[in-house]
Amino acid sequence: MLVRLAERRATGALLRDTGALYLADGVVVHAESPAAPGIDVLLTADGRLPQEQWREAMDAAGPGCRIAGYLVDHGRLSGGELEIRHLSALYDAAYFVLAPDGGPSRFRHGAVHWFGRVRPVGVADIERETRRRRHYLSGLWPHSHLDAAPPVRRRGARLPPVTRRQKDVLDLADGRHTPARIATLLGRPAFHTLVDIRRLAAAGHLETRVPAPVRTATGSAGGTPATGAAADPAAAGTTGPPTPDRTPFTVPDIADGPDVAVLRRLRDALEEHL
Repeated sequence: MLVRLAERRATGALLRDTGALYLADGVVVHAESPAAPGIDVLLTADGRLPQEQWREAMDAAGPGCRIAGYLVDHGRLSGGELEIRHLSALYDAAYFVLAPDGGPSRFRHGAVHWFGRVRPVGVADIERETRRRRHYLSGLWPHSHLDAAPPVRRRGARLPPVTRRQKDVLDLADGRHTPARIATLLGRPAFHTLVDIRRLAAAGHLETRVPAPVRTATGSAGGTPATGAAADPAAAGTTGPPTPDRTPFTVPDIADGPDVAVLRRLRDALEEHL
């Protein structure tokens, strides 16, 4: 479907359960996914763009979908720096949007992203980079269940040393934070976080056993655990990664103009995070 949209020079949002790709005249201009930190997090988490300047840009240029242009025109970021950071966010989210298990695709004609256009990327480049990243992760550690499940740190006296970046991830590998949440807390692209997680798993720093699905008394997955051996995850064995609950990803209907309320909710969420 994405290739056909590119051939037709379509403008709008390609929606999947895992996120959205925004196209303008058949090229990708933005991507976002619940599995990846947004451009707002990546711009503000390290303090390079103060939160008050981000809020200023949202209030002034958000309704016109020109936040990117505002940041450059008002000297908040250089054009080159914004381009690099935006491409990082775009490729990061696109990796998850185009996941093989991302669900059905549908297209919303005319939808425009509130951030504004920076540097468009061809569909072929997006697909090629997504395949490269998937292959790269498989080479580090071939079990993809670690990409969604909260990682759990292993303790051992003879474990190999880790880098500072990996230590930051390990400190949050408490069995509660998902990789997506860890990426957001650290202000890093989600794909980079998955690279660290898979490397840590390969080095023995993370638990790697696939969680067994909980069985009910009737033998179906979910609900109240059954009694006996099937209630014991260790006795149940490894039956494959659990399927995470998915909420279909949606975008506001902004074909005729941006949703200011959505922009303000985004600002409030950013303030709460910071």
